[in-house]
Amino acid sequence: MLTRFRQFAPWFAVFVLSCAMGASAMAGERQDARLLTSTQVLSELMRMPEQNIPTWLLERAYAVAVIPSVIKVGLGIGGRRGKGVLVVRKDTGQWSNPIFINLTGGSFGFQVGVQSADVVLVFTSKQSIEGIVGGKVTLGADASVAAGPIGRQSSAATDIGLTAQVYSYSRASGLFAGVALDGSAITIDSNSNEAFYKRPGILASEIIRSDAPAAPSPADQFIAAVQQSATGGAPAPSSAPPAQPAGQPAAPSSTASSSAPASSGVQTYPMEDPNPGQEPPQ
Repeated sequence: MLTRFRQFAPWFAVFVLSCAMGASAMAGERQDARLLTSTQVLSELMRMPEQNIPTWLLERAYAVAVIPSVIKVGLGIGGRRGKGVLVVRKDTGQWSNPIFINLTGGSFGFQVGVQSADVVLVFTSKQSIEGIVGGKVTLGADASVAAGPIGRQSSAATDIGLTAQVYSYSRASGLFAGVALDGSAITIDSNSNEAFYKRPGILASEIIRSDAPAAPSPADQFIAAVQQSATGGAPAPSSAPPAQPAGQPAAPSSTASSSAPASSGVQTYPMEDPNPGQEPPQ
């Protein structure tokens, strides 16, 4: 019996290792798929002129989260569950590497049925972001949440009291509108972060650090979609000047020519509104 076990032990070890590697590869594919789906959701929403998130709201965002296919089940007592990604705006105005997150919540009252919806959250305060990086934030308790303005309401900003820390949106059955998510909790999806960044025990604070290495693809596609949504298509801000095309003379300095056209690049920086609701953007 012992001899037979020794004979098959190497094959058994290879089988276990193969299963582990296969599970790891599948986990990586799940994170890639989540990023690609989140990119598609945000891009599609911003292409809906009458129902998209106002650009001026995204410009003042400290973070943006996209949670595709949030499942809401109701049978007297309802609950919702979804997995998504979140990026934080850095001091430079650029967006951080994505953090994988979970959204869970419950609700009471008469409700029956199952519904799937795409959820987008816009965070407009430092406090709400600190809670997430710390591991968990409960909407409505740790951070005030409200259904966000959409589409044409962006031109009537003077009528909107911008006092919430988080603005929430939902798209279900092709319709896009603000949604109430009081009581829902956002937590860090540690397993997905470890699988995607291939670092056991990696923390959210490490992922969003300014000196963190670039995230694996397709994270860059999601970051680009957030940047485009927040700036109306302007390129991401960069501290380095653009490269001079080969064969072209160097651009004159400001002292040599005062008539040189100014750069049209747009940069955005996190800036909390000191008087929310009183001085809306023009």
